[in-house]
Amino acid sequence: MANHTNHNSHAESHGSLKSYVIGFILSIVLTIIPLVLVMNPLFSKVGTIVAIMIMAVLQFVIQLFFFMHIREGEKPRWNVQTLVLGLVIVLTIVAGSIWIMAFNV
Repeated sequence: MANHTNHNSHAESHGSLKSYVIGFILSIVLTIIPLVLVMNPLFSKVGTIVAIMIMAVLQFVIQLFFFMHIREGEKPRWNVQTLVLGLVIVLTIVAGSIWIMAFNV
């Protein structure tokens, strides 16, 4: 018979129930805030748009860390660095496109 190792030792770690509940509650709150801002005009139009964008970025971060487990894995540092590089590339393309469209008159 072959010597079998414990298969659970290499199992991927997942978040705890507490972590999922915290992430879910934060996601709900970050969804309700923009809804309240739109339904009750507390800020100017630009202020409301900026607040919605901030809530969207925070929602993105919450999803990554609480549900996608970006900090977990064999090399979590590389996961985060790859994500940051991807975001820099995407933001450069979007900003460059907006720049070209705005000043191509």
